[in-house]
Amino acid sequence: MKKLSISLMLLFMLVGCSLPGLSGSGSGSIVVASGNTTERQVNGEIVAQMIKHYMPEVDVEVLPNLGSSLLILQTIERGDSHISSVMYTGTSLTGELGLEATTDVDFAFEQVVKGYDEEFDMVWMPSYGFDNTYAFMVTESFANEHNLEKVSDLEALSDTVRAGIDTGWLDRDGDGYEAFKALYGFEFTTLLPMEIGLVYSALQSGDMDVVLGYSSDGRIDSYNLVILEDDLQLFPPYDASPAVSQQALKDFPELETILLKLEGSISAADMQGLNRRSDEDKLEPRMVAQEFLEANNYFETVDPIPLRERPLYKDLEGLQ
Repeated sequence: MKKLSISLMLLFMLVGCSLPGLSGSGSGSIVVASGNTTERQVNGEIVAQMIKHYMPEVDVEVLPNLGSSLLILQTIERGDSHISSVMYTGTSLTGELGLEATTDVDFAFEQVVKGYDEEFDMVWMPSYGFDNTYAFMVTESFANEHNLEKVSDLEALSDTVRAGIDTGWLDRDGDGYEAFKALYGFEFTTLLPMEIGLVYSALQSGDMDVVLGYSSDGRIDSYNLVILEDDLQLFPPYDASPAVSQQALKDFPELETILLKLEGSISAADMQGLNRRSDEDKLEPRMVAQEFLEANNYFETVDPIPLRERPLYKDLEGLQ
């Protein structure tokens, strides 16, 4: 029994040491931290499959269903994962970094790149090419009937329209409802808080006249919805990028080129389509990612400029 106990203890120790991401970078395994949204799941698979394609000798795993950017960040800081699937500039700027919101796209990106380097020893990579910000939207027929193109146009209808908004937006600092009223100068007489996933069907069914959703959601195209221009720039930029630990880049230098191949590779229309394939067509995120990468030949012909040759990145401590 003593020998059996010792054998079992050794077995558990060996299994524990072989778990991806728990034994430290350089162990031959890379873990991609995903999330609980379709968008993060699809992009997590895109990143993981790109790494598998170019580094077949490395064991690649996806850590799914993380509920927030903060949780994703914490798994990377602990060494449980190495790369995030998607991080958003506007979210991380005011969230993890605790900085002031801004509508300046370039400034926001510069702030998160420098902040993640200094605060978390991570490299915020260039954007995939799309953003996912809050957006007011209506049906195409409603837009045509009332000649709606921008958010300001809603002021004339604010007493009569039924507005469905994300529950969390009501009390959100910086770009929530209070900021909306101050900037746009009007409020909705009928304002109904609801889960963000329900606003699109509520608009399509006619239960709502205008809703606040996410700009890259696949149901925008499926339901033939129209995004109204945020003409007074209430919402800060939410450009999407992967972020990777500096240690992972040191242990796996090939990662930089692999991730840079994805720079600018996914447009807003592409992301809407990828989300739609999963949400509406019920295709697993893994298969959605595989379809996309195979259609683009895993971006094999892309020869990206190294980060050290870019003005914004060349002075980062983690890349020296």
